[in-house]
Amino acid sequence: MDRTELHQRIHQFPQWHYQLDLDGELTPIFDKRQINRHEQRRRYFFDPLVAHLGGSLEGKRVLDLGCNAGYWSLLALQQGCDALVAIDGRQMHIDQAGLVFEVNEIDPGRYELLQGNLFDIDLRQLGSFDIVFCLGLMYHVSKPVTLIEKIARVNSDLLIIDTSLAGLPGSLLHYKREVLEDPRSGVDYDLVAYPTRQAVIDMVRPFGYSVVVPKPRFTDWEGSADYRLRKRRAFLCAKQTELASMPFDSESTGLTTQLLDVLLLAPYMVRQALMRDLS
Repeated sequence: MDRTELHQRIHQFPQWHYQLDLDGELTPIFDKRQINRHEQRRRYFFDPLVAHLGGSLEGKRVLDLGCNAGYWSLLALQQGCDALVAIDGRQMHIDQAGLVFEVNEIDPGRYELLQGNLFDIDLRQLGSFDIVFCLGLMYHVSKPVTLIEKIARVNSDLLIIDTSLAGLPGSLLHYKREVLEDPRSGVDYDLVAYPTRQAVIDMVRPFGYSVVVPKPRFTDWEGSADYRLRKRRAFLCAKQTELASMPFDSESTGLTTQLLDVLLLAPYMVRQALMRDLS
């Protein structure tokens, strides 16, 4: 397509959650601070994963749940994965991902894009996947255990979860409301569950996963206050791959860590409670 058509297709969308370079044309990200955030997230869990797997994803089948505009899917394809299936609840995101892959000249035979509520999709019909991305998704669903169960049925090895957390000790789910009209929200129910750190660990272990929590070593915290305040973490889960030698520092998951989470988040939680009372 020519430059004019590309520009028009990029700007036909009301919002872009990621800034992507599409043949020299940058997608208009809704918040400039997110540019650094996504770069730091890539370095946080994606790059170490690829390094641990020998420097590429060759030979791997990848499932990307809640794919948005295909940012993580594109990285997986560029790292050589054999096949990718990306699912999102909003057609806008599927259309964005399709444009991203088209401009990057990704062979259409290597990927499939599906729009729909993932709880209504029988993932088993899509085959088995070596790697599943569950990035920025868990806290947008009301049934996190059901989500993990669906994933485990089709996931032969690695599951990467990146989620916001409830700043509470113990293994708990903190239910909140979100606005479904926001394209960053879920598509199922407006009641969603924020897990604690321990809850994520406890949810994946019964399905045969070992799990480590990488310690974020961001070089720039712009747009990433939730990671700095321990309100968000990545969890690398595996059924087969040995995680102990992953190229990052892992965080403790004991009681001391849980109490530190609470102490750091206490002022934030009090402020949120006051705002609810005043509204």
